Amino acid sequence: MAAGFPGWIRAGYATYASNDFVRKGNMVLIDLRPGDQDARARIPRSVSIPLAHLEANLDRIPADAPIVLYGDSDAQARQGLKLLRRHGFRKVSLVEGNLEGWIRDGGRVVRGQPVTAITWQRRPAAGEVLPAEFRKAMKGATDTLLLDVRTDEETADGLLPGAWHIPLDQLAARMHELPGDKKIYVYSASGPRAGMARKILAKKGFRAWFLAARVRCTGGRCRIEKREGAGPRNEPAS
Repeated sequence: MAAGFPGWIRAGYATYASNDFVRKGNMVLIDLRPGDQDARARIPRSVSIPLAHLEANLDRIPADAPIVLYGDSDAQARQGLKLLRRHGFRKVSLVEGNLEGWIRDGGRVVRGQPVTAITWQRRPAAGEVLPAEFRKAMKGATDTLLLDVRTDEETADGLLPGAWHIPLDQLAARMHELPGDKKIYVYSASGPRAGMARKILAKKGFRAWFLAARVRCTGGRCRIEKREGAGPRNEPAS
């Protein structure tokens, strides 16, 4: 498929979570069936939000959480998928075959009073520096270097105070410019790009971490954009 996975999502097609991810993954598992059906049998760890009430409960769902849906039919699950994607939720997938498919594949079920509280918390990825630690380094930690890997065009409006700038596409050829005795906190206009830079540095023995949040600069002032669903979207960084 020429457009790849993003094109598949834009076209509105469904994606499916593996059974192992449903069992152990760090996600929000939502049962779209009515509460009385949930009470009789549900997938462990799922929370009950009937499809009829899903839109009214969107503010309860962490927007940066992977979300997995199941119902009593493909039509019901796809309705929930369409609704969440329409409201900007990007990481939404389905249980293949819904509850029946789960049971058919040997999945365990539980019974009892429906669970309605969502307790999900994001787990830092490997090599990720949390915003609080990153902000400490911004205040002038002598053992840490902030590395901006945005393009020259993106940095024209400013850098974080004290940051070094090496565009990602130049990083492999310019690593000799970096001090080997400091921790390196990488940031960019997108968390994934910073993560790529961190992997490049780590392979060469640098002690590197990346900021998952994005950094945007305007008129010489930069802002760290928090991950969606984690509080206020923007905070001034300088």
